[in-house]
Amino acid sequence: MIHADTIFALSSGHGTSGVAVIRLSGPAAVTALTSLTGRKAPSARQAVLRVLVDPKTSERLDQALVIAFPGPASFTGEDVVELHLHGGRAVVEGVLSALGDMADLRAAEAGEFSRRAFENGKLDLTEAEGLNDLIHAQTAAQRGQALRQMDGELRSLYDGWRSLLLAHLAHLEADIDFPDEDLPEGISGKVKPNILSIQSEISQHIDSGKRGRLLRDGFRIVILGEPNTGKSTLMNAIARADVAIVSEEAGTTRDTIEVQLDLGGFPVRLIDTAGVRASDGIIEQEGIRRALVRAKDADLRLVLVRADHWPTVPEAMHQWIDGNTLVIATQNDRVKEDQLFHVEHLQGVKAKGTVTLSAKTGAGLSELMSALEGIVAEQMSLREAPTLTRLRHQQALEVAVEHLKRFQHNAGQDAVLAAEDVRMAVRAVGSITGRVGVEDMLDVVFSDFCIGK
Repeated sequence: MIHADTIFALSSGHGTSGVAVIRLSGPAAVTALTSLTGRKAPSARQAVLRVLVDPKTSERLDQALVIAFPGPASFTGEDVVELHLHGGRAVVEGVLSALGDMADLRAAEAGEFSRRAFENGKLDLTEAEGLNDLIHAQTAAQRGQALRQMDGELRSLYDGWRSLLLAHLAHLEADIDFPDEDLPEGISGKVKPNILSIQSEISQHIDSGKRGRLLRDGFRIVILGEPNTGKSTLMNAIARADVAIVSEEAGTTRDTIEVQLDLGGFPVRLIDTAGVRASDGIIEQEGIRRALVRAKDADLRLVLVRADHWPTVPEAMHQWIDGNTLVIATQNDRVKEDQLFHVEHLQGVKAKGTVTLSAKTGAGLSELMSALEGIVAEQMSLREAPTLTRLRHQQALEVAVEHLKRFQHNAGQDAVLAAEDVRMAVRAVGSITGRVGVEDMLDVVFSDFCIGK
């Protein structure tokens, strides 16, 4: 796709730095470079030192490394120029201002470079999304998943399903279009097992998609308990920072408090909640409501019970103790060893495990951190097969599965409807990578990119 205009933007981060990179893409990119330097553009992909001058005022702006990437052998597929400047604010603003005064140049919108790369066949949508994930990656696991997606693992998987479905669709349509030809009998019956096998693979991929989304969005750990069980103290201890107010006064925490953590290389969202108890206060009731909503959506719950309250375990906590719960006996510095709470005392309730600790003295904290790291790693470690990473992918694949289920019903009864079901499944899978029907979603896909990428 050929664009008439040329875009430019600061592609490196804002703020003072040793080096700042401004990128240009479009038909006037090389002309703009010539205007800034007053010299012929350097050879392709060769970094050359040049003095940059504002063509309008003749003011010297910087001495920079400049590189030209003639299209189509560039990131966007167009002519691309990079200016590697000194990272001072005045330098960057001076060069951006000079570019803004040039004809046929305009400031790029968020994600516009990547969108042009997609439109020119340099990236498919899954690779573009992987690039965006890599830019925003905060942990080693997020980086690894983003790199795999950028390398085309999801594209290869989805394009493979699409190609197989297209091949089977061709046989189905041949059976419809040429009923009098000497074609093998029972085409629909012969391709049906293969199509249902693809349906099964897609369904399994959807079921395993939680892992990929957790890596992108973070594993949610919710701390839950009655007031004064040490929830905020525990949160501060895990986060190793004073992120929550700690007080002897019951009900200090009125709302949820969230902090982002890197736990063993994996992204974790640790959430402190209001103490759960009967209350007449409107504000506290709302805090408790929000706490229970977070508890319901949690990937792991830490249910806190004061060690000196054993064997009494609040009835309200029982419903939140299951295979996704660690029961934690807190403040064990207040009781003797033989009085410590153990999860076995919860009759008929099975938890993932139990830990006794004192956030005040640090006793048991290392055991808790080891347990948390093990649980997170088990849930989020990358597998050999690529994982589903976005709700957009899941929704498209669910549509494909529904059409393939209808194919199963129509095969052998109505050949035209059966073929149409497969065709719609092909279209749904193809929309993920951008092969078909994506114009209405491009703005959504690229809107959360940073400016300059």
